[in-house]
Amino acid sequence: MNQEDRTPEDAHEAQDVFEDDAEATRRAAGEAESSRASRGWWDRNADEYQSEHGAFLGDDRFVWGPEGLDEEEAALLGPAASLKGKDVLEIGAGAAQCSRWLAARGARPVALDLSHRQLQHALRIGGDVPLVEADASRLPFRDASFDLACSAYGAVPFVADPVGVMREVHRVLRPGGRWVFSVTHPIRWAFPDEPGPEGLSVSASYFDRTPYVEQDERGRAVYVEHHRTVGDRVRDVVAGGFRLLDLVEPEWPEWNAQEWGGWSPLRGNLIPGTAIFVCERD
Repeated sequence: MNQEDRTPEDAHEAQDVFEDDAEATRRAAGEAESSRASRGWWDRNADEYQSEHGAFLGDDRFVWGPEGLDEEEAALLGPAASLKGKDVLEIGAGAAQCSRWLAARGARPVALDLSHRQLQHALRIGGDVPLVEADASRLPFRDASFDLACSAYGAVPFVADPVGVMREVHRVLRPGGRWVFSVTHPIRWAFPDEPGPEGLSVSASYFDRTPYVEQDERGRAVYVEHHRTVGDRVRDVVAGGFRLLDLVEPEWPEWNAQEWGGWSPLRGNLIPGTAIFVCERD
């Protein structure tokens, strides 16, 4: 989900990059480097991610973020009854949990992810959802192939050219199609990624758009995440050809006692952790 969620795998899984030796920095990172780093990181860490968070995510639940906001309740894609028969693209699908939820409501989802290993977990869990391994910046679908598109913390925070992703989603959606995506709330970039009191004091400029990069000893990026302000995200949506219908900032619910990296009840009750953009294609 975000940089606070990353932990290295065992050495025998790390191939030629040892993330426990990675150096955290802020520096420029272009489209190709960001894509390469994301593919490698998620391939190496998919097992641990699904093991640690799979119970919370469920096998066929649609959760928008660590707060636990459920699409069943939020209906950001529209009422559940309206999903029947709709062609839906899930971008950054991971193990395709959201797509299974959509399929159970009669939709025809396609789960797309950059990571081969994440999609292997989708196969492990099972179901009839089509799986596609591809980059969100180059969607392998014809124009106007889908009625809806969604992404729960997938792709958008990790790409150097978010407008390019928006335009690709716009291209594959039919007129009037809805595009809903969640990202780490931009205000979180001003605070340390800590779940306790130390995560409540501003430590960096909210306006510093320099990407967060973890790099190996040779300077190769093994993880990249890109910061955009709230205004940047709105402008990206508009530049991609969408109208912004809503910006949802989920509050931390009383029932959720978990800590997920830098997300926690303490922080969640004071500052937003997730931003969900609800957009519509003209």
